[in-house]
Amino acid sequence: MRKRAALALIGFVTCAVGAASGQTAGMQACAELSKLAVAQTEILQAAVVEAGTLDLHEEHPNPIYKALPAFCRVVAVARPSADSDIKIEVWMPLTGWNGKFQGVGNGGFAGSIGYAGLAIAVLTGSAGGGTDTGHTGGAGDAGWALGHPEKIVDFGWRGVHTMTELSKTVVQAFYSAAARHSYFSSCSDGGREALMEAQRFPADYDGILAGAPAFNWTSLVSYFALLAKELDSSAESYLPASKVPAINAAVLKACQKDEPSAFLADPQTCHFSPETMVCKGAETDECLTLAQAVSLKAIYASAYSKDGTFVYHGQLPGGELGSGGGWPVWITGAMRGASADAGLSQAYFRDFVYSNPNWDPKSFDLDRDLKAAEAASAATLDAVNPDLTAFKARGGKLILYHGWNDAAISPLATVDYLKSVQQKMGEQQTQEFVRLFLVPGMQHCTGGPGPADFGQWGHFNPVLDNAANNMTIALEDWVEKGTAPEQVTARGNTDPSGNGKGVAFAQPICAYPKAAVYKGSGDRKEATSYTCEGNHAETGKQ
Repeated sequence: MRKRAALALIGFVTCAVGAASGQTAGMQACAELSKLAVAQTEILQAAVVEAGTLDLHEEHPNPIYKALPAFCRVVAVARPSADSDIKIEVWMPLTGWNGKFQGVGNGGFAGSIGYAGLAIAVLTGSAGGGTDTGHTGGAGDAGWALGHPEKIVDFGWRGVHTMTELSKTVVQAFYSAAARHSYFSSCSDGGREALMEAQRFPADYDGILAGAPAFNWTSLVSYFALLAKELDSSAESYLPASKVPAINAAVLKACQKDEPSAFLADPQTCHFSPETMVCKGAETDECLTLAQAVSLKAIYASAYSKDGTFVYHGQLPGGELGSGGGWPVWITGAMRGASADAGLSQAYFRDFVYSNPNWDPKSFDLDRDLKAAEAASAATLDAVNPDLTAFKARGGKLILYHGWNDAAISPLATVDYLKSVQQKMGEQQTQEFVRLFLVPGMQHCTGGPGPADFGQWGHFNPVLDNAANNMTIALEDWVEKGTAPEQVTARGNTDPSGNGKGVAFAQPICAYPKAAVYKGSGDRKEATSYTCEGNHAETGKQ
């Protein structure tokens, strides 16, 4: 007994000494990175952050920072042009690196580094890299673009690519080995960044997870401007946020079939008439005036130019309300002219397109201003190229996902992009490296009344760390094991506040064109009560 105990103690001490010596060597290697010479780049900091001590001086720091192991934090700035100032951070676990690199994207107009994404990468044993794409500011701030065309290029594509190249160089120097596999995951503008990487720089990443991609930026933001003008043109046309709950209730009542839930399984099948909500007596929040009914119809309608050319999809019914940012955030705003759509479109046309701080959104003309937008920034911002031949040729895998209840970016646009790839490369060829998952009830990137949690932000839940429950792991398995994902279990909660105090439920989300269908028996809250079947390939322009 004493001999076994002694051997165990020796083993423990040996492991502890080994771990300590490994950590000491890691600290030394990290410090050496401050001397790393990279063209057009300055290393500002290279230092070890001890476990649980990360302090980013944030007002509300993310709780996961406290769970971080010791890691090497490299802070750099890249200046590929005379007007560039691209801030980049690379985080690398001091011990236990899994040989992977995770690129982290941005949202809106970017302007900050996605520290939470970097933390998740380190927590799962990966090295992570992120960037502010060349400017500092809020996601809705575009003032930095006014008179700075090179900064627009940095935001459009150069920032993320520069971050990726520098991160790989830093990882190689720190671990004395290149990453075996590289991944990029992000949503919204980050989804646009993801597709831009696959299209422009197919060698940067082996696997890409692109959520709700704003890939057709110029058309999307032109639609925002058109919708804002129509709703905000007069007090009578404005649709107040206080009426959105009644609109959502009317849509669900008119279009739900046998699903007893707060969302539509497939909003494409819903044909709701706003006229049915017109007030029959005094106006209340439960009904609409004639002018408001016209505005509601405009919200659901797609945008076309004067010659009939399709521009962008209208809102799908059923996505009006939810905890993940429905119409009160994106469409109506808390008051007239205060919607996210209005703010983003005004900033874009003012600072990107016309370089005019006094540009008036009331002057917007779809034909004229879309043409100007395309001339000014489509080549830099739009990630619409369907030719992913080079990405596929080197074994790249792409997973797209989008919520059916997204009030910001239409899921039908993502279907359009998939179809454009299929048309360019053939359906069979596309099937070999692309999957699309449409998520019932999910709003913009997350949230909403549907099953909106399926591992799209990473994997750090031991119970769900498998490809069947986690889209991130499903992508890794596809790249590393050749196992293509056909369905992933998504989870939700009936508590609309997002606090998880309601009833938990789960459903499979299925590779397009299939969708989850209730088997006819079993608990509707359980994923096993559904099967992936059907064909939703008829999705198209409204």
